[in-house]
Amino acid sequence: MTDTSSADIPLTAGKRPEHVAIIMDGNNRWARERGQGGVSGHRAGVNSVRSTVETCAREGVSVLTLFAFSSENWRRPKDEISALMRLLLMALEREVRKLHRNNIRLRIIGDRTAFSERIQAHMDRAEVLTANNTGMTLVVAANYGGHWDITCATRRLAEKVQRGELAPEAITDDLVQQQLSIGDLPMPDLLIRTAGEQRISNFLLWHLAYTEFYFSPVYWPDFGPEEMRGALAAYGQRKRRFGQTDDQVDADEAPHVTGTDGP
Repeated sequence: MTDTSSADIPLTAGKRPEHVAIIMDGNNRWARERGQGGVSGHRAGVNSVRSTVETCAREGVSVLTLFAFSSENWRRPKDEISALMRLLLMALEREVRKLHRNNIRLRIIGDRTAFSERIQAHMDRAEVLTANNTGMTLVVAANYGGHWDITCATRRLAEKVQRGELAPEAITDDLVQQQLSIGDLPMPDLLIRTAGEQRISNFLLWHLAYTEFYFSPVYWPDFGPEEMRGALAAYGQRKRRFGQTDDQVDADEAPHVTGTDGP
């Protein structure tokens, strides 16, 4: 994995994303169209999570970040929230062992204080268990919001200023990024949102400044390996300019000749 401690905008990007972020949307609509309750859609969505993790690991993605539960999702009906918490606990109890066997590191970002002590304990154990794994990093955003993330980062810097450890004029993009939940990881190259919605819903607001967006009409429970590979292939066709012209990008991508055989 490349050094990503800097918040500088990159000059070039590869044809395969290093970091993929996904807003998993459409579970409720998937269930409703089948005459089922919303909980069945969330259960079906767990299978898509599993297949997406496997596909991204095989395709060489270094970081996969999944938006599992937003800070706004607490507004949903109480029975649905209860079901989601049960699914989250089940995943922490069962799926984490599979991640560990496959050398995948798990990180969970978001405000954990709203979860039960039991869920928080499982989150802690899952991260400790997988902390030394060297394969893909799976980031799960739970009770996460981009505004919350930036506010917490700002507060931490303000506290340093208040203690006299940091001068206000010394605050840079890099310092802000270092205080964010995944400030030490590469910025997302590709954001996928399923179910046809075309918004980012308070997800990774700082991190998505130069991310490529891919909106799929497919509901999350139906978003399988073929759809994931299709999104990766679509990304490979994008031309990421980072403020440059097409000619500059084409020159950077052209093969460099180091010598000739002729006179």
